[in-house]
Amino acid sequence: MTWLRPPGPVVPGLRIGLLGGSFNPAHEGHRYVAETAIKRMKLDYVWFLVSPQNPLKPANGMMALERRLASARAVTRGDRRLIVSDLEQAIRSRYTNDTVRVLKSRFSDVQFFWLMGSDNLEQFHRWQHWQDILDLVPAIVVQRPGWVLAPLKAKAIQAMGYRFTIVDGRRNELSATAIRARGGEVRAAMIHSPATPIVHGDLS
Repeated sequence: MTWLRPPGPVVPGLRIGLLGGSFNPAHEGHRYVAETAIKRMKLDYVWFLVSPQNPLKPANGMMALERRLASARAVTRGDRRLIVSDLEQAIRSRYTNDTVRVLKSRFSDVQFFWLMGSDNLEQFHRWQHWQDILDLVPAIVVQRPGWVLAPLKAKAIQAMGYRFTIVDGRRNELSATAIRARGGEVRAAMIHSPATPIVHGDLS
């Protein structure tokens, strides 16, 4: 994997959040998750890892990878800390466990965190080798509207809560499903919110 080029700066000690997903399309809610995690957890960067095909989602209705990458670049425009990558396509990975393992091996001096909205938390235990993902990198969960109770009942947190940090803020209600339903355009927005993180585990 020495050929693998990082999508952004990698120097020893950097704290980088990994935000994976279909981004079908990317929207302001994704940016909100990334910027909230940067602010609350003092991350240096967030890498948007646009999946070639999420194994838990049907291929029918999935936009082409290039269109999804373009939507992610539009949403992250103007913030150099948000970096969009087709890295999973480059390493031919469909599973987060494989992706994280490669990144940890290739960039061993970087401190990685898996980043997600609370709307993805309830199904996290369905991901392939999800326990191994948490063994490799701690997880940061940003609260999303309608899913504020997810951390209380998620099987993954019940089993490995010490590997999670839950952060909250002024919640952005946009979702890719709603955008597709109304055929809306992707618009980037800066969202700032003074909130106090709820911490489970030590991610220092």
